[in-house]
Amino acid sequence: MNTSRPAPATCLYHVNGIDLAVHEWAGTDSAAVPLVFAHATGFHGRVFDAIIEQFPAHPAYAIDLRGHGQSGGGPIEDWRVVARDVVEFLEQAGITGAIGIGHSMGAHTLLQVAADHPSAFSRLVLFDPVILAPEFYAPGQPLYTADNPHPAIRRKRNFASAQAMMERFRARDPYCLFDARVFADYCTYGLVPAASGEGMELACAPEVEASVYASSRSNGAILDAARHVDIPVLVVRAQMSDLNDFKSSPTWPDLASVLPQGTDLHRPDRTHFHPFEDPADAARIIAGFIG
Repeated sequence: MNTSRPAPATCLYHVNGIDLAVHEWAGTDSAAVPLVFAHATGFHGRVFDAIIEQFPAHPAYAIDLRGHGQSGGGPIEDWRVVARDVVEFLEQAGITGAIGIGHSMGAHTLLQVAADHPSAFSRLVLFDPVILAPEFYAPGQPLYTADNPHPAIRRKRNFASAQAMMERFRARDPYCLFDARVFADYCTYGLVPAASGEGMELACAPEVEASVYASSRSNGAILDAARHVDIPVLVVRAQMSDLNDFKSSPTWPDLASVLPQGTDLHRPDRTHFHPFEDPADAARIIAGFIG
């Protein structure tokens, strides 16, 4: 791994009524296309550090999505709000023609951004986007309710330190699959000083994480949006098993076929946490697609 890239500057953009934190790296080539990263539910932008280091020529922007990392915002009821946050950030930063790289909910978000703001991206690399088959979005009973919330709401919130968080989770599934550097970055940057004034707490509060899962059907228009994203899009899908297993791919296998310039890359040797398991492999996939 190339570890010579300087640490990012963290900038706050006031968007949609919140402060959105974006971690920004300057590139060594002023002509290089910017890279914009969007993370999975419950994580933050700094989980991409190990990948971003492989692209020193490119300016890079890793977003802490609403309610995550250092960004403001509480529970999320509609995923399109998250996309609107990103659109406003890109407009304020004057970013167009970027390469968007998203994972899970972040990949869903970037595809919606590309539909809403066609000049934002020139290409997209989507690792296991949370975009399911059309029937998933059909009207029906809510996935979770106040009386039956998503289990994430019971996640341990408080830790004495990042080291304590690492010791608690290192041997647990799925964290035991993570590359050591990515796991350390997840814990180090995934905590903020606790509101009580003692110790640390999760930057993505359990009620925020649970709300994202509970509202995963909120953007039923995402498949129609996908049909209007006429740029090269690489969909990287992991192994599929049970939707209730966090390690299983949630991506509709036919997603790439509805994209005007979609390419499907099925990686059954990887789980949903592919970019965390092997950031070097993820970086190779990105580099190969952006040429």
